[in-house]
Amino acid sequence: MNKSSKIAIIGGGSWATAIAKIFMENVAEINWYMRNPDTIDQFKELGHNPRYITGAEFDIDKINFSHNIDEIVTNSDIIVFAIPSAFLKNALKNLTVSLEDKFVVSAIKGIVPDENMIIGEFFNEKYNVPIDNIGIISGPCHAEEVALERLSYLTIASQNTKKARVLALKMECAYIKTTISDDIYGTEYSAVLKNVIAIASGICHGLRYGDNFQAVLISNAIQEIKRFVDTVHPITRDIKSSAYLGDLLVTCYSQFSRNRTFGTMIGKGYSVKFAQLEMHMIAEGYYAVSCIKEINDKYKVHMPITMAVYNILYEKISPAMEIKLLTEDLR
Repeated sequence: MNKSSKIAIIGGGSWATAIAKIFMENVAEINWYMRNPDTIDQFKELGHNPRYITGAEFDIDKINFSHNIDEIVTNSDIIVFAIPSAFLKNALKNLTVSLEDKFVVSAIKGIVPDENMIIGEFFNEKYNVPIDNIGIISGPCHAEEVALERLSYLTIASQNTKKARVLALKMECAYIKTTISDDIYGTEYSAVLKNVIAIASGICHGLRYGDNFQAVLISNAIQEIKRFVDTVHPITRDIKSSAYLGDLLVTCYSQFSRNRTFGTMIGKGYSVKFAQLEMHMIAEGYYAVSCIKEINDKYKVHMPITMAVYNILYEKISPAMEIKLLTEDLR
């Protein structure tokens, strides 16, 4: 992997679109896989994604589109996956070429359902991608602000820090600053858990809890995340850095946070199904909280906020009642 390595984007949503926009600030061309041929045709005609981040204009001549995932992977060195974790296995079902010699990068903020694996772990165990060939892109960063070219920060994590640095250089531009990390497990689990916490934040907002309580909720949440990641993958890490605390804050407070929006609807009395239909977007935290609960059945980490979200979404406990119980557990 070097400066001339060819980059592929796998996915057609808002985050995939934002990542493509970032890369195209620095590279001559990218390969881009989208499942739907009609979406590709519309993209080529309009010069932007017809469904997401429509304000981001692209030079179509610099994009090699394909709905054939084998073609995209074969012709690329760095493969960036930016699709909801719930759909990852389906997206890979037509992949027949090997990923073993590729630098596989996850920009997915979720856990693979049924497998209960974070994305890097999934590619390592199911597709034989060496740990040194796995990278993680984490925030704090919302796709909508990237489209507006507002200054944002990304953390690029890999146990091979040389590869992380190469990827970081390909993403640095006037509105993106990057830092690198070797904590692929901690950054991934934190990205998963911050979506769960954002749902809790939204539920509390929907129930009309105020800013004072939100401050207590989030300060307890970062401690909960630290307990979990330090138990699952115990290494030295600064949980106050932007890849952990910063990502948590923006996801819990931002107007662009789909997980907070989903939680707000639940707090206001919407059913899970209706909230999902109304949003037209995936709230990763909904799927993640069930997976985290199952993983934590093994580790027994004290996770009252996560369990409150699980009880509300999956056990159908009253949000008002569950959050009232949670308030007694926060300090």
